[in-house]
Amino acid sequence: MNDMLDIRVLAALEPISSFSPARLRELLDYCQIENVAPGQDPFQNRNLQGQSVYLVRGELELIFADGNTVTMRADSEWARHPIGKRQPDIVAANALSPVQLMRVDDDLLDRMVTWDQFATHDDIKPKIDQGGSEAAVRRLLNSGMFSAENLNHGPFAHLPPANIGKLLNRVEAIAVWEKDVIVREGEEGDYYYLIESGRAQVTRRVGGADLLLAELKAGDVFGEEALISDSKRNATVTMRSNGVLLRMKKQDFLELMKEPLLHRISFAEAKEKVKQGAVWLDVRHPPEYRYDKLPGAINVPLNDIRNAVGVLNRAVVYVAYCQSGRRSSAAAFILAQAGYEVYVLENGLWSVPRAQQQ
Repeated sequence: MNDMLDIRVLAALEPISSFSPARLRELLDYCQIENVAPGQDPFQNRNLQGQSVYLVRGELELIFADGNTVTMRADSEWARHPIGKRQPDIVAANALSPVQLMRVDDDLLDRMVTWDQFATHDDIKPKIDQGGSEAAVRRLLNSGMFSAENLNHGPFAHLPPANIGKLLNRVEAIAVWEKDVIVREGEEGDYYYLIESGRAQVTRRVGGADLLLAELKAGDVFGEEALISDSKRNATVTMRSNGVLLRMKKQDFLELMKEPLLHRISFAEAKEKVKQGAVWLDVRHPPEYRYDKLPGAINVPLNDIRNAVGVLNRAVVYVAYCQSGRRSSAAAFILAQAGYEVYVLENGLWSVPRAQQQ
């Protein structure tokens, strides 16, 4: 948490003032404080691009592109709003006293404000199973599943604003109990799941025994692979404790979450991305990869893709491919909802001339 900021400072700023105390405490972790000595220009080496910047202490002289010069005080009404928004460009600034600025990422702040407004809108009527109430769902929407961390890096980070209201109306919260089997290997995929609270394990039947693949906790998601690739469930998910799951029907998931996160490109477009520094990501089984991989490709099989989150370089752009595009779509979705920039080769290797698969 940023110890240099008081929650009361955030509560006085716009549009942050609309947040609940819990939301304000979350936001503190994403705020950066910058101290500026008198006579310095705080924007000379670090501009305002992509950030909401607030004056929280001192006096700052701002010189605008239209020639106007204005003195801004931290205790003024003007300082409750981000500097430089909906105004002529600032060409220079000068700290008239010791100045303290607060910076927060524009996209994250906008996502948080958007979700909060939707969550309290009268038209949002999410469903809850097993005798819950709308008030319970409201609490759910303000809980960890929709935290700043998940809005910044989780499955909702890239959800188009136009889809938020639809998602909140279609998501269903269900109470689950220890040892409940939520997803069974070999069955048809019907729902996409998000763990609001509780723990689960992922297993696969191998040689007559259940092989543990992963442990899941609050904030994790599962069930997307079968929905995206239109195949059978490839693992079983069993609850390790009581908890609450959020789930979406297959069609709602495909419409609201899958398509916005998947960016399909042609082979020609993909080659251009690779020329500019992108990396081919082959998500097939290792024997397939060794047989006909694309030049420079790295291999992370689909069944290992979750383990690659945090290992793969987030600064790198990836172009995922498989044979047809099905497996790579599932892999790309998992990586995209974890914050990676990833593209899908349309129709996979079927679209690549054989002479270039060397």
